[in-house]
Amino acid sequence: MATLFATTVANAKPRERDYKLSDGGGLYLLVRPNGTKLWRLNYRYLEKHRTLAFGAWPEVSLADARERRDEARHLLAAGTDPSHQQKVNSARARIEENDTFRLVAEEWVAKNEREGMAEVTLSKLRWLLDKAYPKIGNRPIAKITAQEVLAVLRAVEATGRHESARRMRSVLSRVFRYAIATTRAERDPASDLRGALTVPKTKHLAAITTEDRAGDLMRAIEGYSGHAITLFALKLSAHLFVRPGELRQAEWPEFDFDRCVWNIPAEKMKMRRPHRVPLSPQVVRLFEELWDLTGHGRYCFPSFRSGQRPMSENTVNAALRALGFGQEEMTAHGFRAMAATLLNEAGRFNPDAIERQLAHMENNGVRRAYTRGEYWNERVALMQFWSDELERLRDGARVLKPNFARRARSDAA
Repeated sequence: MATLFATTVANAKPRERDYKLSDGGGLYLLVRPNGTKLWRLNYRYLEKHRTLAFGAWPEVSLADARERRDEARHLLAAGTDPSHQQKVNSARARIEENDTFRLVAEEWVAKNEREGMAEVTLSKLRWLLDKAYPKIGNRPIAKITAQEVLAVLRAVEATGRHESARRMRSVLSRVFRYAIATTRAERDPASDLRGALTVPKTKHLAAITTEDRAGDLMRAIEGYSGHAITLFALKLSAHLFVRPGELRQAEWPEFDFDRCVWNIPAEKMKMRRPHRVPLSPQVVRLFEELWDLTGHGRYCFPSFRSGQRPMSENTVNAALRALGFGQEEMTAHGFRAMAATLLNEAGRFNPDAIERQLAHMENNGVRRAYTRGEYWNERVALMQFWSDELERLRDGARVLKPNFARRARSDAA
């Protein structure tokens, strides 16, 4: 039964020796000769007398001490030693303080790198996380709230980058889930923010999708007078219509020219599945010519500054601009849309074969289960048809030099 009052505790004076003021249930106030007042709890665990410290008054009030006494007695009733639990809680708190968001995020990125995630994807992850570190990087990850995460995302939204904010929420959520899996957090606050961000408007990458303009483009490419390696990148972008990053990072050992196939490893693919690309005779000839320029190195399209890195992601787009095709009309990624549109309009090939050649993942899970075929023979014919078609479109008129291409577009306007 409680016997102490708040005034009793406050008015307790020091004596020559320690003395105790009992409050019942094993709780007491230990008053030291120097005036310090400490809360203690005496209890028995496994037939042994033990003492638990709750802290000093006034930092720990009488009400706080009684609450902690009751918690300790609940633990005893459940068969747990309160002293042991207190040590566990203290150790956990110290670990949580050290397990900052940045530490866990960098550990998660390193794990993805060990598992073979493409460097371009890793760079995007690091770029997004770098924007979060100033606000939550040094915060214990277990203590970060949804409000703190929202503040990070709102700061990105404020710059008009709605798609970046959406992707950042997803990346932060993956970091929190990793923290949960490694026992550094108990929940994912980023998951609570679904629906809180501005939905970005769908923006399709610019692409030429008519035969006339495709012919203009192929003729303009023939007249390109810039770097020779860039010219090959332009031509092969059109013939192969793979994703720009897949072409930039192409390595010579990936090609089997005897069988006329390019084997792209899973780690370089967006969907993390290996992909095969049939090579038409026209494409093989282009690679044979490119070999004379870059066959001594690792990459088919090396950086102009260092052969240890692939070509810059902006090189093909910059070349298209030099040819007079603005960013609102054509992009490096647009070669895929151009091929997909004109191949489907040709009506000669199974749409599933075209999608498979584009390395697209079927969204419908049931349909995906029944369309796992490679359509390889049809894709070989498709890629040959496409190379022939590009030559037909190209030969529809004379070669346009870059300045003539710009003038033609100006006259058309």
